[in-house]
Amino acid sequence: MTGHRSWGYGHDDGPSEWHKSYPIAQGSRQSPIDIVSARAVFDPNLKPLVVSYELCTSLSISNTGHSVMVEFEDTDDKAAISGGPLQNPFRLKQFHFHWGRTHSQGSEHTIDGKPFPSELHLVHWNGRKYATFGEAAAAPDGLAVVGVFLEIGKEHAGMNRLTDALYMVKFKGTKAQFGSFNPKCLLPLSLDYWTYLGSLTTPPLNESVTWIVLKEPIRISEKQLEKFRMLLFTSEEDQRIQMANNFRPPQPLKGRVVRASFKA
Repeated sequence: MTGHRSWGYGHDDGPSEWHKSYPIAQGSRQSPIDIVSARAVFDPNLKPLVVSYELCTSLSISNTGHSVMVEFEDTDDKAAISGGPLQNPFRLKQFHFHWGRTHSQGSEHTIDGKPFPSELHLVHWNGRKYATFGEAAAAPDGLAVVGVFLEIGKEHAGMNRLTDALYMVKFKGTKAQFGSFNPKCLLPLSLDYWTYLGSLTTPPLNESVTWIVLKEPIRISEKQLEKFRMLLFTSEEDQRIQMANNFRPPQPLKGRVVRASFKA
């Protein structure tokens, strides 16, 4: 593995350059992908996805310089997902977003070639099998990420608490307390999903993720999405660069099968 070189979403350090520092970028199970709905295979053995976030403990919200992230206490399986394509419960570690400068793009996964304005990623790790998140992130079955598409519509009540906190983490490297937030409110009613084996979508791009991409998007208002675009890729002392278009484009499928939990 190469040293942690700086990477981003700009012309010189963006996704098309990542392979120079992270050769796995050209690996066989990279994410995101374009999900071609007609090619997805309905698998009747896939179980329903079970989301148990009732006892979750959110800790903080932070600007990572690449996205905005909310972190959770993950010392046990109190907040976890299970079922679906997973053998074990996977515990919630953090969630973060990807979004565009305009509504025409922003999501990482696309459906039949169509991007959404934003995508939420809820990152979980296999705490039954691995001792730490870091260890899980390096293992082929270590992580499970739930992807949720966001589209523009009416205001999303559950999202307000989050968008109202964004001003506190405007600059890269800033962090604020963000307690008692249950991300269950950010999930759509239907938990129908597509699943495939993939990778982290940011360096180090480890091929350790079982992806669970929900079919049904959630809606947020234009005003709410605008608040994400007020965030900055840069620290307080730098020249300001708006945080947007922080997504990696779809990667080649390379023979992978996308399974669907529902009949098309």
